[in-house]
Amino acid sequence: MANREHLALLKAGAVRWIEWRKKNPQIEPDLSAANLQGNNLKGASLQEVNLSRVDLSHALLMRANLSNADCGGANLYKAKLLEANLSAANLSVANLSGAVLTQADLSHSNLIGADLSQANLIGAAVADANLIGADLSQADLRGADLGTAKLIRTNLCFANLIEANLIAADLSDANLHEAELMGAYLYKTDLYKTNLSKAHLSGAYLLRANLSQADLRGANLSWTNLSKANLAGADLRGANLRGANLKGANLTDVNLEETIMPDSSRHD
Repeated sequence: MANREHLALLKAGAVRWIEWRKKNPQIEPDLSAANLQGNNLKGASLQEVNLSRVDLSHALLMRANLSNADCGGANLYKAKLLEANLSAANLSVANLSGAVLTQADLSHSNLIGADLSQANLIGAAVADANLIGADLSQADLRGADLGTAKLIRTNLCFANLIEANLIAADLSDANLHEAELMGAYLYKTDLYKTNLSKAHLSGAYLLRANLSQADLRGANLSWTNLSKANLAGADLRGANLRGANLKGANLTDVNLEETIMPDSSRHD
């Protein structure tokens, strides 16, 4: 439970809270399980604070510093976290559905099992983050940096990843059904057994990507760069590969039934 003194200091206002933290750097504030629903914490200094199981739903946390904070199991439903610093924060099993995380820094954060469905992550920095098993369905990740992020078994169906950076990210066994990935950077990305059925990948950069045993049925791969990509055992039935670069790609045991090939001919 939250320390009553710490909670009172936070509610007394940003100036008093910051002054107290400066005078007591050795104290680790405990706000766990506190009800801060709808509170205005814009620009608040909450780094390394225990915020586990706290209710911050609908709270205003624009440009707040939550780096290294413990937000495990926290309720951040529809919280406004624009430009917030959440680097290295523990957000495992946190509820961030509908949250606004535009330009937020989530690098190196722990988001295992977190709910980020319908969250706004436009331009967010999520590099090296752990998102294993997280729910990012219908999330807006346009232009976000997810380089080397762990997205194993993550639900990204219907997510917007247009021009997102997914270089060397691990998306094995992830669900990207009907996801928008036009112009996305997927160099050396691991998409082993990933569900990319009906995904929109037109113009995506997939050089040396691992797409072995991936489900690409009905996917739009027109004008993608798939040179030296591993497509062994992938299911490309009904996919569109018009204009795609397949130079040096591994097409062993690929199912190309009804696939539109790079030369615009259909493969039966």
